Amino acid sequence: MVIHKTIYSIFFALLGMSMLVAQDRFFEAEEGFFWMSTDLHIHTVFSDGEVWPSIRVKEAQREGLDLIAMTEHLEYQPHAEDIPHPDRNRSFSIASQMLGENDPLQVINGSEITREMPPGHINAVFIKDANKLLHKDSLTGIQQANKQGAFVFWNHPNWDAHRPDGIARLEPFHEYLIANKLLHGIEVVNETTFSEEALQIALDNKLTILGTSDIHGLTDWAHQIGSGGHRPMTFVKVSQQTPAAVKEALFQGKTVVWYDDLIIGREESIKQIVKDNIHFGSPKYDEDKTILNVEVTNKSNVPFQMEYLGDFSFHKRTTVFSIPPKTTITLQVKTKIKKKSIDLPFKILNAVIGPKEYLKHQFLVK
Repeated sequence: MVIHKTIYSIFFALLGMSMLVAQDRFFEAEEGFFWMSTDLHIHTVFSDGEVWPSIRVKEAQREGLDLIAMTEHLEYQPHAEDIPHPDRNRSFSIASQMLGENDPLQVINGSEITREMPPGHINAVFIKDANKLLHKDSLTGIQQANKQGAFVFWNHPNWDAHRPDGIARLEPFHEYLIANKLLHGIEVVNETTFSEEALQIALDNKLTILGTSDIHGLTDWAHQIGSGGHRPMTFVKVSQQTPAAVKEALFQGKTVVWYDDLIIGREESIKQIVKDNIHFGSPKYDEDKTILNVEVTNKSNVPFQMEYLGDFSFHKRTTVFSIPPKTTITLQVKTKIKKKSIDLPFKILNAVIGPKEYLKHQFLVK
């Protein structure tokens, strides 16, 4: 009995710690804005997932997400014999009922239109009625989603079941969807894969850059949450923490993807998140030395990997170093003479703004 009590005490202590972590923001934002954490592609037993919708809600709450979309396959229903449900909105209905009045997590309705290539699998989120997206041909379903005001995106365009070479590429069907403004985004990250080709397609065609978990099993098992891991997420920059604000920002392409230790997005979005989360303090010199000391704080959950590109050298570091999450380090810069301000140019080696292209940003220290 004593052993059981000890185990329970440890369990609840760890649970309390996880809830404290979940309350922190993953990324800081400039005053008046928020980087909302979202996962817009998840599954339950109401399509080909392995858990009840309530588990998806509890996982998201425990991991500190702000918004998730229930996106069951419309056409692919492997559990239909055991869980018959003529209403394709059922997963969303159950998940919504799990939320309390002041719950910080928000759940929106979505669906996955499941077809062979082309077009492959297409997600529609912020839909009103999933049942109306069921049609014999995929185009009509996509058109109906747009009539409902949905945000529509292309799932895992590099999926090796559809692309044996793992390379995302546009088909004429996709070009038609883009030209007619029926397709608004594309996954550059899905589950455990990152596609440079999908990122280039997004940049070339002004599609919103997305990363999702596409989770079917347990997020803890898939992404080692208990050991400090995290699911892929899309961060959306909003001025209000509402589904309507998220939807508007998605259409405007104001997103950054967090995948492993990478942040991925358009240059302006990545630059903003770096400015919001890497802060340089005031320069200080010891009275008899010309070595500048400056504190650098990383306010995010990402360990930023920095490469210095300037002419100065550092006293105790090489030009390549990492700033751990939620941590302050000290740089010592050999300036030769005392300066009131200096510019420190860096390449952020885990801030991806294009295929094999990383953000360069100059920090003013004054």
